[in-house]
Amino acid sequence: MSDEPQHSVEAPPHVRLVQMASAYWVSKVVYAAAKLGLADHLAAGPRDAAELATLTRAYAPSLHRLMRTLAGVGLLSKDGQERFALTPLGAALRTGAPGSARASVLTLSGPWFVESFEQILHSVQTGKPGFEEARGMPIFDYLTRHPAEAASFVETMVGFHGQEPPAVAAAYDFSAVGTLVDVGGSGGSMLAAVLPRYPELRGVLFDQPHVVAGASAFLQARGIADRVVTRGGDFFEAVPAGGDAYLLSHVIHDWSEQQALTILRNVRRAITPRGRLLIVEMVLPDDDAPHPGKMLDMVMLTVSGGQERTAAEHSALLDRAGFRLVRVVPTRSDASVVEAAPA
Repeated sequence: MSDEPQHSVEAPPHVRLVQMASAYWVSKVVYAAAKLGLADHLAAGPRDAAELATLTRAYAPSLHRLMRTLAGVGLLSKDGQERFALTPLGAALRTGAPGSARASVLTLSGPWFVESFEQILHSVQTGKPGFEEARGMPIFDYLTRHPAEAASFVETMVGFHGQEPPAVAAAYDFSAVGTLVDVGGSGGSMLAAVLPRYPELRGVLFDQPHVVAGASAFLQARGIADRVVTRGGDFFEAVPAGGDAYLLSHVIHDWSEQQALTILRNVRRAITPRGRLLIVEMVLPDDDAPHPGKMLDMVMLTVSGGQERTAAEHSALLDRAGFRLVRVVPTRSDASVVEAAPA
């Protein structure tokens, strides 16, 4: 045997392209596992397909083939008696497991999300969201009418961006801020990461009335309820005035350019002359370097009609809204803090 180091050989271009084209096979197999609740049913120990078929209302031979495939991608392991058990990767698919993977899989590989991406040509050719072509209405209108899917979507966003609040809290210095207004702050996860680091800091959690109404228990559990004021409203109409800093975490990228400007101009009217605007987004590199924000930009294009931006594109948008870009603060997550001041 040679002592020379072994180097992996990159697949030829046509093979790599075929692999890219078939990548969705894996996502749909994992979606089936999540939909059937296989991780929940296997939480107590190994079972075979015949046992699970009744629980999942599945055809046992087909279920066996699905689980064999899941074992092949690392979610399950099979013993000599044709029983399957969860691996650590598969255990993360249990309902309520840290990271919200099951909700994320059900959303990101589910029908309405996939239908949006199937309209990518429509979005590229027209500039309009594929979701609206597929479902006949904007995404947030749809979620308002479908509360179960909306709840799954919210849980997905918590899981998808779960590493960002502590990363933002660690990367940005909030010591000069007296009151931080979290615009579109959902359940308060960002404030819960920032406030414990700064005992004198106060927070305002601003979102739709039904959203902030459900935040009280979370804020109480995190020990910051007495330092956070919850305010319900619509950021397309106005935002609370008087804050020292206004934080928009993954808000601007959800909306069209004109809608984003409406939100930013409302913040501009509310902010103090020496205040700071903090936009938490994935800032795209200007070069060809791979970056998760580039693929997320395609999600924004097809699903919501929003977009991810480079630093220069952020600067141009901020300028139109009456702000000037101060700096971009990287974090240990994929997101950065885009800091701006009133122009």
